[in-house]
Amino acid sequence: MKIIVLDGYALNPGDLNWSGFEALGDLTVYDRTPVERVSERIGDTEILITNKTPVSAEDIEKAKNVKYIGVLATGYDNVDVEAATKRSIKVSNIPTYGTAAVGQLAIALLLEICHHVGHHAQAVAAGRWEENPDWSFWDYPLIELDGKVMGIIGFGRIGHSTGRIAKALGMEVLAYDSFESDEGRAIARYVSLDELLAKSDVISLHCPLFHETEGIVNKNSIAKMKDGVIIINNSRGGLIVEEDLAEALNSGKVWAAGLDVVSHEPIKSDNPLLKTKHCLITPHIAWAPKESRQRLMNIGVQNLKGFLEGKPENLVN
Repeated sequence: MKIIVLDGYALNPGDLNWSGFEALGDLTVYDRTPVERVSERIGDTEILITNKTPVSAEDIEKAKNVKYIGVLATGYDNVDVEAATKRSIKVSNIPTYGTAAVGQLAIALLLEICHHVGHHAQAVAAGRWEENPDWSFWDYPLIELDGKVMGIIGFGRIGHSTGRIAKALGMEVLAYDSFESDEGRAIARYVSLDELLAKSDVISLHCPLFHETEGIVNKNSIAKMKDGVIIINNSRGGLIVEEDLAEALNSGKVWAAGLDVVSHEPIKSDNPLLKTKHCLITPHIAWAPKESRQRLMNIGVQNLKGFLEGKPENLVN
């Protein structure tokens, strides 16, 4: 059984191993695969593994031997699932592996906005505290979260994780989601989207990117928000109309944004958020703690093992 991994480096830059996949077949791992070389590298392989490398309908049509495509991520929009289904190729994803890590980074972005820890630590290292005439100084307004309201759009596993931490910080948590649960009610109060927008001091996005959520943060929704709101997004960049957020940040309508995702990744130099006031952007690292990546690797192996044994798991088609 030939197994090809198209883009293994992001998942495993050297601190993990591929032994689980190696035990299931003849494994070839490419660090990265340019789009134009996908078909060539698939060749006559039977098992195709990808993280973010696109697998198009044309690639699938040429892949005469492929029986299974494993996506090493939660999102699977990089694979033409419809084309795979027509060929009776099974496609699986990894629905849960980084819940704690993603919730953790959402709060990390928020705390950095509130305290500018990195900036002030660098200021101390540069000698500014030693030279300061007072015993304390700060370069940005500092924000206390206790008693403030966090609104979470998309209240699934990651939303719950983020909400629990926010609640532990003393925040009131509001949630907007099409599906309500008792577990969610123990953390937050479910409200309409308009109420969430109007009442939240912090809005954190944890919904998938679907047609109905694309651009959910836009000029119109921002107008419904509190003046000075903070926006956090480590879900999908397409949830935000970036030009509208940039304008709101520059005007002060939105006080700050903490983003781990953007509309095009890697980010392009002409992204308007790069030159915007009070916008903190990290390079899509919410998923990347070693513990999360190991969990992802393990589930990816289990998905393939289940398929080979006739008991497939986490299929998306």
